[in-house]
Amino acid sequence: MRRVGKLYSLPALLVILFFGLIVLFIALPILSLFIKTSPDSFLRSLDAPFVLDALRLSIITSVVTMLIVIIFGTPVAFVNARYRYPGKELIDTIIDLPVVIPPAVAGIALLMAFGRRGVLGQYLNLFDVTIAFTTVAVIMAQVFVASPFYIRQARTSFEDVDRSYEHAARTLGATPLRTFVLVTVPIALNGLISGAIMTWARALGEFGATIMFAGNFQGVTQTMPLAIYTAMQGDLDASLVLSIILVIISFAVIAAVKILTRRRLIHDQN
Repeated sequence: MRRVGKLYSLPALLVILFFGLIVLFIALPILSLFIKTSPDSFLRSLDAPFVLDALRLSIITSVVTMLIVIIFGTPVAFVNARYRYPGKELIDTIIDLPVVIPPAVAGIALLMAFGRRGVLGQYLNLFDVTIAFTTVAVIMAQVFVASPFYIRQARTSFEDVDRSYEHAARTLGATPLRTFVLVTVPIALNGLISGAIMTWARALGEFGATIMFAGNFQGVTQTMPLAIYTAMQGDLDASLVLSIILVIISFAVIAAVKILTRRRLIHDQN
């Protein structure tokens, strides 16, 4: 019996070892950001003009991006969740594509489409409309890379809604739009909120597509990830401050999504 116990203890020890190594590998770099930053340097760097500009621009553009994705992505997600139409699989693949293509490729694609000599941009240029290397370009880059996170989550949430509630509302005389607003959306709300949060977080952390399509101009297109890249060349403290802010936001986002998911599971079980 003692020998059997030893045989079973070795795999358990290996699991504990691998578990500890993975957690340490992920946690140590994150903790190092806080270890290498003192409260004085954090507060001092937080007052730097380019840090404040990057923080303000990131918050504004990411919130605008989230609202745009919610407004346009919700109908798309609902249609894809409830209806069949020719080319649906192709449309789903196109919507999911920004998740897997490299951000730099996304930036070049946006530039080739909306730049001054782009497929569409060359015609907009005739009317003195410039998109590339502007704040609008930042929002477009964020929408491009972040929209799949909301649309996929919203589609799953709509698919999980019990259709009997909708049929009951229609039987009582509710219009399709009224049923959607007052029945479908409230039932799927936790999933929609978690998708919106993930979209906002992805937009906040966008780097590759932004720098390729919008450039890196302070106060205009320089978001927090771009400011970190710039600060690394001469102001490590400022880059650490922005990194810590993004880590805190990311942690809060993950925690919020987990809470909403757990609440949804509890609701479904009841």
